[in-house]
Amino acid sequence: MAIKRRSLVAIGVLVLLGGVVALSTWYDKLREQPRTTEKSVTVHVTNGGDRGPGTLREALFIVAGATAPTTIALDIPAIKLETALPALVNGRGIRLVGQPSKTQIDAQSLESGPVLDVSGPNTSVEGVTVTRCPAAAILVRAERFHLSGSTVDSCDVGVEVAENAGNILLESNQFTKNRIGIRFAASGHSIVASNQFSQSKDAGLWAVRGTLDSHDAVIGIHDNKFTEDTTGLIVGNIPVVVERNDFINMHESAVHIVGAGAVIRGNQINGGASMGIIAENASGAVIEDNELEGLTAYGVMVRGSSDTLVRSNRLHNCGYGLAFVLGDLHKVSTAVDNTIIAAKFNGIDVIGDSPILRGNQVLRAHAYALHVEDFQPPSGQKVRSQPFLDKNNFGDSLVDKNTAAATAPAQRSEH
Repeated sequence: MAIKRRSLVAIGVLVLLGGVVALSTWYDKLREQPRTTEKSVTVHVTNGGDRGPGTLREALFIVAGATAPTTIALDIPAIKLETALPALVNGRGIRLVGQPSKTQIDAQSLESGPVLDVSGPNTSVEGVTVTRCPAAAILVRAERFHLSGSTVDSCDVGVEVAENAGNILLESNQFTKNRIGIRFAASGHSIVASNQFSQSKDAGLWAVRGTLDSHDAVIGIHDNKFTEDTTGLIVGNIPVVVERNDFINMHESAVHIVGAGAVIRGNQINGGASMGIIAENASGAVIEDNELEGLTAYGVMVRGSSDTLVRSNRLHNCGYGLAFVLGDLHKVSTAVDNTIIAAKFNGIDVIGDSPILRGNQVLRAHAYALHVEDFQPPSGQKVRSQPFLDKNNFGDSLVDKNTAAATAPAQRSEH
Protein backbone atom coordinates (compact mmCIF):
# COMPACT_ATOMS: atom_id res chain seq x y z
CA MET A 1 0.00 0.00 0.00
CA ALA A 2 2.89 2.38 0.78
CA ILE A 3 4.38 1.71 -2.65
CA LYS A 4 1.02 2.43 -4.28
CA ARG A 5 0.65 5.70 -2.39
CA ARG A 6 4.16 6.77 -3.42
CA SER A 7 3.29 6.00 -7.03
CA LEU A 8 0.17 8.11 -6.85
CA VAL A 9 2.14 10.98 -5.31
CA ALA A 10 4.77 10.71 -8.05
CA ILE A 11 2.09 10.74 -10.72
CA GLY A 12 0.50 13.79 -9.08
CA VAL A 13 3.82 15.60 -9.01
CA LEU A 14 4.39 14.84 -12.69
CA VAL A 15 0.93 16.17 -13.55
CA LEU A 16 1.56 19.29 -11.51
CA LEU A 17 4.92 19.87 -13.18
CA GLY A 18 3.31 19.40 -16.57
CA GLY A 19 0.68 21.96 -15.62
CA VAL A 20 3.33 24.45 -14.55
CA VAL A 21 5.19 24.02 -17.86
CA ALA A 22 1.96 24.46 -19.81
CA LEU A 23 1.04 27.52 -17.78
CA SER A 24 4.51 29.02 -18.36
CA THR A 25 4.25 28.42 -22.11
CA TRP A 26 0.78 29.96 -22.17
CA TYR A 27 2.02 33.03 -20.24
CA ASP A 28 4.96 33.52 -22.61
CA LYS A 29 2.61 33.45 -25.56
CA LEU A 30 0.26 35.83 -23.81
CA ARG A 31 3.07 38.38 -23.40
CA GLU A 32 3.62 38.35 -27.16
CA GLN A 33 -0.07 39.06 -27.86
CA PRO A 34 -1.91 42.41 -27.58
CA ARG A 35 -2.99 43.12 -24.01
CA THR A 36 -6.73 43.59 -24.12
CA THR A 37 -9.21 44.99 -21.66
CA GLU A 38 -12.76 46.07 -22.19
CA LYS A 39 -11.52 49.60 -22.86
CA SER A 40 -8.25 49.33 -24.78
CA VAL A 41 -5.71 47.21 -26.67
CA THR A 42 -1.95 47.68 -26.31
CA VAL A 43 0.57 46.29 -28.80
CA HIS A 44 4.30 46.45 -28.05
CA VAL A 45 6.82 47.00 -30.84
CA THR A 46 10.04 45.19 -29.89
CA ASN A 47 11.66 44.71 -33.32
CA GLY A 48 13.24 47.64 -35.19
CA GLY A 49 13.26 45.85 -38.53
CA ASP A 50 11.04 46.48 -41.53
CA ARG A 51 8.90 43.35 -41.17
CA GLY A 52 8.35 40.31 -39.02
CA PRO A 53 7.17 39.57 -35.47
CA GLY A 54 7.23 42.51 -33.09
CA THR A 55 7.67 45.16 -35.83
CA LEU A 56 5.68 48.35 -36.31
CA ARG A 57 4.29 46.86 -39.52
CA GLU A 58 2.83 43.89 -37.63
CA ALA A 59 1.43 46.20 -34.93
CA LEU A 60 -0.41 48.31 -37.51
CA PHE A 61 -2.08 45.21 -38.96
CA ILE A 62 -3.09 44.07 -35.48
CA VAL A 63 -4.67 47.36 -34.40
CA ALA A 64 -6.49 47.78 -37.71
CA GLY A 65 -8.72 44.86 -36.76
CA ALA A 66 -9.18 45.80 -33.10
CA THR A 67 -12.66 46.62 -31.84
CA ALA A 68 -11.48 48.94 -29.06
CA PRO A 69 -9.21 51.99 -28.77
CA THR A 70 -5.60 50.93 -29.30
CA THR A 71 -2.10 51.93 -28.22
CA ILE A 72 1.08 51.04 -30.08
CA ALA A 73 4.01 51.28 -27.68
CA LEU A 74 7.39 51.63 -29.39
CA ASP A 75 9.68 49.88 -26.89
CA ILE A 76 12.80 50.32 -29.01
CA PRO A 77 15.01 53.34 -29.79
CA ALA A 78 15.01 53.05 -33.60
CA ILE A 79 13.09 51.61 -36.57
CA LYS A 80 14.51 51.36 -40.09
CA LEU A 81 11.94 51.11 -42.88
CA GLU A 82 12.54 49.58 -46.29
CA THR A 83 8.98 49.54 -47.67
CA ALA A 84 5.80 51.54 -47.09
CA LEU A 85 3.82 50.84 -43.92
CA PRO A 86 0.10 50.05 -43.82
CA ALA A 87 -2.18 52.93 -42.85
CA LEU A 88 -3.03 53.87 -39.29
CA VAL A 89 -6.72 53.04 -39.22
CA ASN A 90 -9.07 51.99 -36.46
CA GLY A 91 -12.55 53.38 -35.98
CA ARG A 92 -12.04 53.61 -32.21
CA GLY A 93 -8.71 55.44 -32.42
CA ILE A 94 -4.97 54.72 -32.33
CA ARG A 95 -2.31 56.14 -30.02
CA LEU A 96 1.27 55.68 -31.27
CA VAL A 97 3.76 56.36 -28.46
CA GLY A 98 7.55 56.43 -28.67
CA GLN A 99 10.13 56.23 -25.92
CA PRO A 100 10.79 59.29 -23.70
CA SER A 101 13.96 59.93 -25.73
CA LYS A 102 11.88 59.70 -28.96
CA THR A 103 11.89 56.55 -31.06
CA GLN A 104 13.50 57.30 -34.44
CA ILE A 105 11.88 56.08 -37.65
CA ASP A 106 14.43 56.20 -40.48
CA ALA A 107 12.67 56.38 -43.86
CA GLN A 108 15.71 56.91 -46.09
CA SER A 109 15.13 53.65 -48.00
CA LEU A 110 11.54 54.49 -48.98
CA GLU A 111 11.12 55.49 -52.61
CA SER A 112 7.85 57.40 -52.23
CA GLY A 113 4.72 57.81 -50.18
CA PRO A 114 4.18 58.91 -46.58
CA VAL A 115 5.87 57.25 -43.63
CA LEU A 116 2.75 57.36 -41.44
CA ASP A 117 -0.55 57.39 -43.33
CA VAL A 118 -3.24 58.52 -40.88
CA SER A 119 -6.46 57.25 -42.48
CA GLY A 120 -8.59 56.71 -39.39
CA PRO A 121 -10.09 59.26 -36.98
CA ASN A 122 -8.98 59.86 -33.40
CA THR A 123 -5.31 59.12 -34.04
CA SER A 124 -2.45 60.55 -32.00
CA VAL A 125 1.34 60.31 -32.36
CA GLU A 126 3.75 61.35 -29.63
CA GLY A 127 7.42 60.94 -28.83
CA VAL A 128 8.50 59.94 -32.36
CA THR A 129 11.27 61.23 -34.65
CA VAL A 130 10.81 60.71 -38.40
CA THR A 131 13.87 61.34 -40.56
CA ARG A 132 14.99 61.41 -44.19
CA CYS A 133 11.67 60.69 -45.92
CA PRO A 134 11.30 61.38 -49.67
CA ALA A 135 7.69 62.54 -49.35
CA ALA A 136 5.55 63.35 -46.30
CA ALA A 137 6.54 62.12 -42.86
CA ILE A 138 2.86 62.11 -41.82
CA LEU A 139 -0.11 62.28 -44.19
CA VAL A 140 -3.35 63.15 -42.39
CA ARG A 141 -6.63 62.41 -44.17
CA ALA A 142 -8.99 61.86 -41.26
CA GLU A 143 -10.64 63.84 -38.47
CA ARG A 144 -9.17 64.54 -35.04
CA PHE A 145 -5.44 63.95 -35.38
CA HIS A 146 -3.01 65.01 -32.64
CA LEU A 147 0.79 65.22 -32.99
CA SER A 148 2.87 66.20 -29.96
CA GLY A 149 6.39 65.94 -28.60
CA SER A 150 7.76 64.68 -31.92
CA THR A 151 10.42 65.66 -34.46
CA VAL A 152 10.41 65.62 -38.25
CA ASP A 153 13.84 66.09 -39.79
CA SER A 154 15.06 66.28 -43.42
CA CYS A 155 11.80 65.29 -45.12
CA ASP A 156 10.03 66.76 -48.13
CA VAL A 157 6.96 67.67 -46.04
CA GLY A 158 6.69 67.17 -42.31
CA VAL A 159 2.90 66.95 -41.89
CA GLU A 160 0.63 66.97 -44.96
CA VAL A 161 -2.99 67.74 -44.02
CA ALA A 162 -5.38 66.69 -46.79
CA GLU A 163 -8.50 68.63 -47.70
CA ASN A 164 -10.88 66.14 -46.06
CA ALA A 165 -9.06 66.25 -42.69
CA GLY A 166 -10.12 68.48 -39.82
CA ASN A 167 -9.82 69.20 -36.12
CA ILE A 168 -6.05 68.81 -36.27
CA LEU A 169 -3.86 69.68 -33.28
CA LEU A 170 -0.10 69.97 -33.85
CA GLU A 171 1.69 71.10 -30.69
CA SER A 172 5.15 71.09 -29.12
CA ASN A 173 6.93 69.48 -32.08
CA GLN A 174 10.17 70.25 -33.93
CA PHE A 175 10.41 70.57 -37.72
CA THR A 176 14.01 70.79 -38.94
CA LYS A 177 15.56 70.95 -42.42
CA ASN A 178 12.38 69.97 -44.26
CA ARG A 179 11.30 71.52 -47.53
CA ILE A 180 7.96 72.39 -45.88
CA GLY A 181 7.29 71.78 -42.21
CA ILE A 182 3.46 71.66 -42.27
CA ARG A 183 1.19 71.98 -45.29
CA PHE A 184 -2.59 72.45 -45.19
CA ALA A 185 -4.80 71.87 -48.22
CA ALA A 186 -7.81 73.34 -46.37
CA SER A 187 -8.74 74.70 -42.93
CA GLY A 188 -10.96 72.36 -40.95
CA HIS A 189 -10.69 74.11 -37.57
CA SER A 190 -7.09 73.22 -36.74
CA ILE A 191 -4.45 74.50 -34.31
CA VAL A 192 -0.67 74.76 -34.72
CA ALA A 193 0.84 75.79 -31.39
CA SER A 194 4.18 75.88 -29.56
CA ASN A 195 6.16 74.18 -32.33
CA GLN A 196 9.69 74.97 -33.49
CA PHE A 197 10.56 75.31 -37.17
CA SER A 198 14.11 75.73 -38.45
CA GLN A 199 15.96 75.75 -41.77
CA SER A 200 12.88 75.01 -43.90
CA LYS A 201 13.88 75.16 -47.56
CA ASP A 202 10.56 76.59 -48.82
CA ALA A 203 8.44 77.41 -45.77
CA GLY A 204 7.88 76.39 -42.19
CA LEU A 205 4.10 76.36 -42.72
CA TRP A 206 2.18 76.48 -46.00
CA ALA A 207 -1.61 76.98 -46.10
CA VAL A 208 -2.68 78.02 -49.61
CA ARG A 209 -5.42 77.08 -52.05
CA GLY A 210 -7.08 78.58 -55.13
CA THR A 211 -10.19 80.25 -53.68
CA LEU A 212 -11.63 81.18 -50.30
CA ASP A 213 -14.67 79.34 -48.96
CA SER A 214 -16.67 81.65 -46.68
CA HIS A 215 -17.77 78.65 -44.58
CA ASP A 216 -14.24 77.62 -43.71
CA ALA A 217 -13.18 77.32 -40.09
CA VAL A 218 -10.03 79.13 -39.00
CA ILE A 219 -6.57 77.64 -38.48
CA GLY A 220 -5.03 79.07 -35.31
CA ILE A 221 -1.25 79.44 -35.58
CA HIS A 222 0.17 80.71 -32.31
CA ASP A 223 3.19 80.66 -29.99
CA ASN A 224 5.48 78.95 -32.51
CA LYS A 225 9.13 79.75 -33.17
CA PHE A 226 10.60 80.00 -36.68
CA THR A 227 14.38 80.21 -37.11
CA GLU A 228 16.49 80.47 -40.28
CA ASP A 229 13.67 79.39 -42.62
CA THR A 230 13.47 80.64 -46.19
CA THR A 231 9.94 81.84 -45.38
CA GLY A 232 8.19 81.26 -42.08
CA LEU A 233 4.56 81.20 -43.26
CA ILE A 234 2.94 81.24 -46.69
CA VAL A 235 -0.84 81.64 -46.34
CA GLY A 236 -3.66 82.39 -48.73
CA ASN A 237 -7.38 81.68 -49.22
CA ILE A 238 -7.41 79.54 -46.09
CA PRO A 239 -8.58 81.52 -43.03
CA VAL A 240 -5.72 81.81 -40.53
CA VAL A 241 -5.11 83.78 -37.36
CA VAL A 242 -1.35 84.06 -36.80
CA GLU A 243 -0.60 85.30 -33.28
CA ARG A 244 2.33 85.54 -30.84
CA ASN A 245 4.86 83.74 -33.02
CA ASP A 246 8.59 84.48 -33.10
CA PHE A 247 10.41 84.76 -36.45
CA ILE A 248 14.19 84.96 -36.30
CA ASN A 249 16.54 85.52 -39.27
CA MET A 250 14.20 84.55 -42.10
CA HIS A 251 15.91 84.47 -45.51
CA GLU A 252 13.10 85.89 -47.70
CA SER A 253 10.14 86.82 -45.50
CA ALA A 254 8.58 85.98 -42.16
CA VAL A 255 4.98 85.90 -43.46
CA HIS A 256 3.86 85.93 -47.09
CA ILE A 257 0.12 86.49 -47.62
CA VAL A 258 -1.55 85.73 -50.95
CA GLY A 259 -5.32 85.81 -51.45
CA ALA A 260 -7.80 86.34 -48.64
CA GLY A 261 -8.43 85.21 -45.11
CA ALA A 262 -5.31 86.20 -43.14
CA VAL A 263 -5.01 87.93 -39.77
CA ILE A 264 -1.40 88.50 -38.67
CA ARG A 265 -1.37 89.85 -35.11
CA GLY A 266 1.02 90.28 -32.20
CA ASN A 267 4.06 88.55 -33.68
CA GLN A 268 7.77 89.26 -33.13
CA ILE A 269 9.96 89.42 -36.25
CA ASN A 270 13.69 89.89 -35.75
CA GLY A 271 16.69 90.10 -38.08
CA GLY A 272 17.48 88.52 -41.39
CA ALA A 273 18.25 89.64 -44.92
CA SER A 274 14.56 89.61 -45.70
CA MET A 275 11.22 91.36 -45.56
CA GLY A 276 8.96 91.02 -42.57
CA ILE A 277 5.37 90.68 -43.81
CA ILE A 278 4.41 90.66 -47.49
CA ALA A 279 0.77 90.99 -48.59
CA GLU A 280 0.81 90.21 -52.31
CA ASN A 281 -2.42 90.18 -54.30
CA ALA A 282 -4.11 89.93 -50.93
CA SER A 283 -7.66 90.92 -50.05
CA GLY A 284 -8.97 92.00 -46.67
CA ALA A 285 -5.80 91.05 -44.77
CA VAL A 286 -5.28 92.41 -41.27
CA ILE A 287 -1.68 93.11 -40.14
CA GLU A 288 -1.67 94.59 -36.66
CA ASP A 289 0.24 94.93 -33.43
CA ASN A 290 3.36 93.19 -34.73
CA GLU A 291 6.89 94.17 -33.71
CA LEU A 292 9.59 94.10 -36.39
CA GLU A 293 13.26 94.86 -35.79
CA GLY A 294 16.56 94.67 -37.66
CA LEU A 295 15.24 93.57 -41.08
CA THR A 296 17.38 94.32 -44.12
CA ALA A 297 14.46 95.13 -46.42
CA TYR A 298 10.86 96.30 -45.81
CA GLY A 299 9.07 95.65 -42.56
CA VAL A 300 5.66 95.45 -44.26
CA MET A 301 5.04 95.47 -48.01
CA VAL A 302 1.50 95.62 -49.44
CA ARG A 303 1.67 94.92 -53.17
CA GLY A 304 -1.18 94.55 -55.65
CA SER A 305 -3.63 94.22 -52.78
CA SER A 306 -7.01 95.57 -51.70
CA ASP A 307 -8.70 96.42 -48.38
CA THR A 308 -5.62 95.52 -46.38
CA LEU A 309 -5.35 97.04 -42.91
CA VAL A 310 -1.88 97.75 -41.46
CA ARG A 311 -2.45 98.96 -37.92
CA SER A 312 -0.47 99.64 -34.73
CA ASN A 313 2.69 97.87 -35.83
CA ARG A 314 6.07 98.85 -34.37
CA LEU A 315 9.12 98.86 -36.65
CA HIS A 316 12.65 99.63 -35.51
CA ASN A 317 15.97 99.72 -37.32
CA CYS A 318 14.70 98.10 -40.53
CA GLY A 319 15.94 98.91 -44.02
CA TYR A 320 12.55 100.42 -44.90
CA GLY A 321 9.31 100.73 -42.96
CA LEU A 322 6.07 100.32 -44.95
CA ALA A 323 5.50 100.06 -48.70
CA PHE A 324 2.29 100.30 -50.74
CA VAL A 325 2.75 99.30 -54.37
CA LEU A 326 0.18 99.14 -57.20
CA GLY A 327 -2.89 98.58 -55.03
CA ASP A 328 -6.57 98.49 -55.99
CA LEU A 329 -7.69 102.11 -56.37
CA HIS A 330 -11.33 101.14 -55.75
CA LYS A 331 -10.60 99.20 -52.53
CA VAL A 332 -7.68 101.05 -51.03
CA SER A 333 -5.57 99.77 -48.18
CA THR A 334 -5.02 101.64 -44.92
CA ALA A 335 -2.05 102.22 -42.61
CA VAL A 336 -3.06 103.65 -39.24
CA ASP A 337 -1.23 104.27 -35.94
CA ASN A 338 2.01 102.54 -36.95
CA THR A 339 5.34 103.62 -35.42
CA ILE A 340 8.52 103.49 -37.50
CA ILE A 341 11.80 104.37 -35.82
CA ALA A 342 15.30 104.67 -37.35
CA ALA A 343 14.55 103.28 -40.80
CA LYS A 344 17.86 103.01 -42.63
CA PHE A 345 16.26 104.43 -45.76
CA ASN A 346 12.62 105.53 -46.24
CA GLY A 347 9.96 105.23 -43.57
CA ILE A 348 6.96 104.86 -45.92
CA ASP A 349 7.11 104.29 -49.68
CA VAL A 350 4.04 104.70 -51.91
CA ILE A 351 4.52 103.63 -55.53
CA GLY A 352 1.60 103.60 -57.96
CA ASP A 353 -0.89 103.37 -55.08
CA SER A 354 -3.22 105.62 -53.10
CA PRO A 355 -3.58 104.21 -49.57
CA ILE A 356 -5.00 105.98 -46.54
CA LEU A 357 -2.17 106.95 -44.18
CA ARG A 358 -3.50 108.13 -40.82
CA GLY A 359 -1.91 108.71 -37.44
CA ASN A 360 1.44 107.09 -38.29
CA GLN A 361 4.74 108.15 -36.74
CA VAL A 362 8.01 108.05 -38.65
CA LEU A 363 10.95 109.11 -36.49
CA ARG A 364 14.63 109.41 -37.39
CA ALA A 365 14.37 107.98 -40.90
CA HIS A 366 17.81 108.13 -42.53
CA ALA A 367 16.35 109.08 -45.93
CA TYR A 368 12.72 110.21 -46.27
CA ALA A 369 9.88 109.77 -43.80
CA LEU A 370 7.49 109.53 -46.77
CA HIS A 371 8.37 108.95 -50.41
CA VAL A 372 5.62 109.01 -53.05
CA GLU A 373 6.07 108.35 -56.74
CA ASP A 374 4.02 107.35 -59.74
CA PHE A 375 4.62 104.05 -61.47
CA GLN A 376 5.56 104.13 -65.13
CA PRO A 377 5.57 100.68 -66.79
CA PRO A 378 7.92 100.17 -69.77
CA SER A 379 4.87 100.38 -72.01
CA GLY A 380 1.45 101.56 -70.99
CA GLN A 381 -0.22 104.26 -68.94
CA LYS A 382 1.38 105.81 -65.89
CA VAL A 383 -0.19 104.81 -62.57
CA ARG A 384 -0.60 107.83 -60.30
CA SER A 385 0.06 107.81 -56.57
CA GLN A 386 -2.25 109.94 -54.42
CA PRO A 387 -2.23 108.75 -50.81
CA PHE A 388 -4.64 110.30 -48.33
CA LEU A 389 -2.62 111.78 -45.45
CA ASP A 390 -4.18 112.60 -42.08
CA LYS A 391 -2.48 113.48 -38.78
CA ASN A 392 0.78 111.67 -39.41
CA ASN A 393 3.86 112.67 -37.39
CA PHE A 394 7.12 112.69 -39.33
CA GLY A 395 9.15 114.44 -36.62
CA ASP A 396 12.35 115.95 -38.00
CA SER A 397 12.57 113.43 -40.85
CA LEU A 398 12.55 114.72 -44.40
CA VAL A 399 9.58 114.31 -46.72
CA ASP A 400 10.29 113.79 -50.41
CA LYS A 401 9.76 117.04 -52.32
CA ASN A 402 7.59 115.19 -54.84
CA THR A 403 5.19 114.10 -52.10
CA ALA A 404 3.40 117.43 -51.77
CA ALA A 405 2.69 117.50 -55.49
CA ALA A 406 1.47 113.92 -55.44
CA THR A 407 -1.09 114.41 -52.68
CA ALA A 408 -4.42 116.19 -52.91
CA PRO A 409 -4.57 119.76 -51.52
CA ALA A 410 -7.32 118.91 -49.03
CA GLN A 411 -5.23 116.28 -47.31
CA ARG A 412 -3.28 117.06 -44.17
CA SER A 413 0.06 115.84 -42.87
CA GLU A 414 1.65 117.02 -39.64
CA HIS A 415 5.43 117.12 -39.87
